[in-house]
This record gives sequence, structure tokens and C-alpha cells, in this order.
Amino acid sequence: MIDLGLLEDIFEQHFYEIVGLLLIPRLRNAQKKDTALSIADRREMADLLRQSREASARIRVENIIHADVTVELMEILELYAELLLARAGLLDVRDKNIKEGLVSKDAGDEATGLEEAAASIIYAAPRLPRDVRELGLVRSMLIERFGKDFALRAQENEGNIVPERVWKKLSVEPPKSELVQAYLEEIARTYSVEWPPYRQDLAEAQQEVDDEDEGDDGGAKEQPILADGGQPPATPKAKDLSLGPLPPKGQLNVEGSKSPVSVAPPGPRTDNPNPKVNLPGGGQVKPQDKKSQVGGALGAPPTVDDLSSRFRALGKKI
Repeated sequence: MIDLGLLEDIFEQHFYEIVGLLLIPRLRNAQKKDTALSIADRREMADLLRQSREASARIRVENIIHADVTVELMEILELYAELLLARAGLLDVRDKNIKEGLVSKDAGDEATGLEEAAASIIYAAPRLPRDVRELGLVRSMLIERFGKDFALRAQENEGNIVPERVWKKLSVEPPKSELVQAYLEEIARTYSVEWPPYRQDLAEAQQEVDDEDEGDDGGAKEQPILADGGQPPATPKAKDLSLGPLPPKGQLNVEGSKSPVSVAPPGPRTDNPNPKVNLPGGGQVKPQDKKSQVGGALGAPPTVDDLSSRFRALGKKI
């Protein structure tokens, strides 16, 4: 029977060989194999969707999700293994400093920066769905190097010593329905399967609505009826108003009608007693006679003299 202590010595002496030559290649090969199987399973899911066997596809797609999560976890563990391989020499320096009393054990652990990698492998090795025997060997070596107290804390994830991205991927909870739906839609899109069945109908309906919106300029609204039973004047369309710059009030435009907009000069001020407004054609707006402006300008209230003259005119007619 082989002595366990002798095996541990062998593991410590051949740390580089076990991690670099066995563990990392094994993780990479496992990822390639699981990815190839996942692609084959996706083709089967596409056939099930094409045959309208949605219930069976929803159940079996969980295996694809589980395989993808396992592949992602192995990628993370591979990175941690490479980190351990690159900094393996720091472990020997740490152990030497601890034995000589130069640093404490906790300070030595923090100095290496390998606690996260070691805790992740110790936590994930017995829980990994994929059988990677070399991962168990490296786990035993890390327990020996970091101590049983550290291994217990990593095993139970005390103080969140294990990264969230590791322990979440090892959760035993089933995938959410939103994730299952997203996987099925992506598989259907990849393999050109019309799924869900009503997607084509929705696309056609949306296209019809878009065509109607493009052909309709807003729709003819029902005109309100006035009190006397007549119809209000039609409102000009926006395109009829885009006639370019309007001429001054009183001048004819290109359509032969007078401009509906009048340009009045600003009122005199102490800094500008005689204000003027320059027109695009080079002319200027002339101030109108005050008599013609009284009651003639749109919105200007009539004076008392204007009202008196109107009453006298009405009395003569009566």
C-alpha cells in the first residue's frame, strides 16, 4: 500500500507537471468535447422546433444550458490553473518566510494573491459535473499548501471567499423560463426555423401597419359642425404653407395672394428713436399712419372716438 505522505511529496515536487501538463490540457479537451456535443444537441433542438414539438424542446434545451454553463466554468478554472502555474514559485517563498518567522501566515497568503484561485478550485472540484481527475489532485495539493482551515472556509464559502462567478455556475437551480425562451429563439434563428409559429404572422401584420402608415398622411379627420349647420373652412396642409419667404404685407406673393403675415417695426426707444426693419429684398418696412392703425391692426382695441363715430353712423342709417 502506497503511503499518502509519499504521494503528497510527489505532488508537491511535480506541481508544474501536474498543473501544466495534465490539468490545463484536460480542461481544454473537455471544453472542446462538450462544445461539440452541445452543437449536435442544438441541431436536434432545431428539428424538434421544426416538428412543432415545443414541449420536448423546452425540456431538453436545459441540458444545453447546463453544458454551456459547465464549459464556462471550466474556462474560469483553466485561467485559475494558469495563474497557479505562473505563481507557483511564490508559494515556496511564502512557506520559507513563514517557517523563518519573517511574515505571518495570513500576510503570506495575501502576498501571493492566489487565495481566490485556490479557493475556487477547492470549492469547484467536488461539485464540477464534468469528471476531471487531475482537478482533484490539484485540489489535494492546494489543501496541503494552504492548510485545512483555509480549505474548510473555501469548502463552505465562508466570507464569500469563492468568487460569485464560480459558485453561481455551480448552483443546482433550474434555468429560468426567460433563459430557456432565449435559447430556443436563438437556436431557431441559427438554423432558420420559423419559431415561434406566430412570429411570421406578427411580422406580416407589422408590415401591413407600416405600409398603411407610409401611405396615409395622418388621415382625414372629421370636420366639426358649426352652430348654423355650416362647415368650417378647410385648414391648409403643411406643404401648402412652405412657400419660402413671405413678402411684406400688402405685396403679392408667387400665388397671387397677399401675405397673411405683417411685419411691424418695433416701437421707438431712447436708444433707437426711429426703428427700421430691413427686408430680404433690400427694402424697409415703412411705419403706417396712426389713424389707419387704430382699430385696423389685428387685435388692436378701438378708441372712444372710434366707437362714437360708429354709433353716429349707425344712428344716421336708422
